Amino acid sequence: MIDGSLPRLEFWCDLQCPDCRTALGDVRALRAQYGDALSVELRHFPLEKHKHAYAAAEAAEEAFAQGLGWPFVEALLARVEELDSRGQRLLLEVAREVGVDVEEVDTALIDGRHMLTVDSDQAEGKAIGVTGTPTYVIGGERLDGGQSQDGLRERIVAVIEAAKAS
Repeated sequence: MIDGSLPRLEFWCDLQCPDCRTALGDVRALRAQYGDALSVELRHFPLEKHKHAYAAAEAAEEAFAQGLGWPFVEALLARVEELDSRGQRLLLEVAREVGVDVEEVDTALIDGRHMLTVDSDQAEGKAIGVTGTPTYVIGGERLDGGQSQDGLRERIVAVIEAAKAS
């Protein structure tokens, strides 16, 4: 199968959302099933109720800029409950643990170099009807996760298989 021959999967995520941690299991399973043929793109949709979600999105963008975005996202979502009480300290700790340059993350949070990316994602998400996280977009179809992931992976697989067949 040729790289990129499958529709791109957008994973709209709030990095302070416990439901997004659950959804990450589906993303991992899809990656295992389709490998590099399935492009998965993290899209930021920090919710107002999560006070550190915006900074987490900025830190993740810095991690992606350093080539360690997915390891950072996975490690952060694994500790999502800590983010509320530890905030930026946790973001820097997770960055250090996965090998991201902590000073650059700290600087990025101060200078706002990734704000435009996060703001753009959030605006696009609102424009296409994203209201909560996790939400997936694949093959032009929006699939809302929220509290129930039941059946979502199967629906994503159905969209992918239909695209493969066409």
